[in-house]
Amino acid sequence: MKVSIAEIEAKSTAALVAHGAGSWQAAEVAKAVARAEETGNIICGLYYLESYCAQLLSGRVNGTVEPQVRISRPGTVMVDAGFGFAQPAFSSALPDAIAAALSSGIASLAVAHSHTCTSLGFFTEQIAARGLIGIGFTNASAIVAGPGGKDRVLGTNPIAFTLPGESAPAMHADFSTAAVALGKITMAKAAGEAIPLGWAVDAAGDPTTNPAAALEGALVPAAIYKGWALGLLVEALAAGLTGSVNSLDVRGLKVAEGSPHDLGQYYIMIDPGADRSILADRFERVANAISHDEEVRIPGVPRHQLDPVNVPDPLWKTVLALSAKVD
Repeated sequence: MKVSIAEIEAKSTAALVAHGAGSWQAAEVAKAVARAEETGNIICGLYYLESYCAQLLSGRVNGTVEPQVRISRPGTVMVDAGFGFAQPAFSSALPDAIAAALSSGIASLAVAHSHTCTSLGFFTEQIAARGLIGIGFTNASAIVAGPGGKDRVLGTNPIAFTLPGESAPAMHADFSTAAVALGKITMAKAAGEAIPLGWAVDAAGDPTTNPAAALEGALVPAAIYKGWALGLLVEALAAGLTGSVNSLDVRGLKVAEGSPHDLGQYYIMIDPGADRSILADRFERVANAISHDEEVRIPGVPRHQLDPVNVPDPLWKTVLALSAKVD
């Protein structure tokens, strides 16, 4: 079924409100759901909506909390999400963080005690839209073992960054520091498909192509030791600089019942300066060199946007049911 982005956003808002979210909080989350679908990031789109609604009903996420923004010193902005959604917390603090970066040249925005932010790039592209370089970090429920190991220690712990351009981002990347996003494993299991070697190990620590065995075991880091090091860095920033919990302390992100996620996100915003042409010139030189190789491209360029998008019939039926009023 083909569905417009506007309808996806509207039905997502209605579903969240029907399950207990406030109107403006629901609208912020729905923007992220719709944007994920628009950019083909289906794992972070409607795929998550049912779990959001279930967790609103169980109290695992507070859908009506008013985020609290605090500026402790110049260039340092923190927002307490109060165990609510990350999107309204971020939007509440973004104006102050942008102003701090423009004033100081660089600023940080820490989002504390939030529900999973799902697509981290959704936030960094908003920073770049204001003319700043945006870099983001967040952790998740523990599912990644260290190289050669089998014990889950880290989340998929993504990193995202967006470089501003004249009319569109000059570069946009959003990637897990694990070999793969967990959603791809769960989707493979649902489809009865094998996964590639190098994505995961089973409970004994042996490489596996069986998604069910992978879900009982652990994911492996991207690029082995390099991804492991980056994942640890993300953990330090997302948990250590926000006062939120470690990946070790978070149950599965889509589990309906349980304690709030209590995750953190940490963003760095860099003002390219008064003479932005220097950044544009240096990056354009690299982009021109890349353009000579037909098989290579800059991440996120061009950024394809879909409208309408194909939504599986069973999923859209679920969305429509969720958006109906709850007794």
